[in-house]
Formats: sequence, C-alpha cells, structure tokens
Amino acid sequence: MKKILVVFNQANVTQLQTIESISATLVFATFGHEVSVLLQDAALSLLHPKERFNMQQHAFKLANNLLDSFDLYDIENIYIEQQQQEHLFVQHSTINVKPIVFNASFIDSFDQVIYW
Repeated sequence: MKKILVVFNQANVTQLQTIESISATLVFATFGHEVSVLLQDAALSLLHPKERFNMQQHAFKLANNLLDSFDLYDIENIYIEQQQQEHLFVQHSTINVKPIVFNASFIDSFDQVIYW
C-alpha cells in the first residue's frame, strides 16, 4: 500500500479539472492506498461551506461537494500550509484540516506526490 499525497491548487468553481482530480483521488483511496490531501492557494475555496451549485452561474457542479465524501473513502488527512490557517475559508470550514509546514521532509514522508 502506497502513501500518496495529492496537492490541489485549483479553485472550486473555475475548473472541471478540479472535479476530475478529486474523483481520481477517490479512486486511489478505493484501491487501498493511504491518501492524504493538501489544499493550497485557490484550492482553499473547496473549504467554503456556503458555496452552492447554481446552474445559472456555474458551468460545472462544485467540487467542494465531493470533499464531504472523503470520510467514506478513509481520507482522513486534509492538510493546509501553516501560513494559510488564518484564511477566511479555513476559519469557516466544517472540514477538519491540519496545518503543516510544506517542506522536503514532509514530502519525503510519502511514496508519491501528485500535483493537480
């Protein structure tokens, strides 16, 4: 079983790629890999709890709806960088995130790192 870190840096509503990336992350977890997620930069918008899908405003469904299913796939570790823990989306999130120092030793604790 591999330890995989998936790093997201795409916004919640602007990219279909974000939905595809989260879906692929769920597939990794389905096949028994120990998956952790790091949310960076624009991906912090995935933590925005009040964002709801509106067909008039958004071209695609919102990716933050998929984060709620992480528990079902045993994805327990959702990280943010320590300097982003005061961000508004983090402060108002209902999802438990863990602040970390994103450095070489953190990266080395994983068998594979995937950036999306």
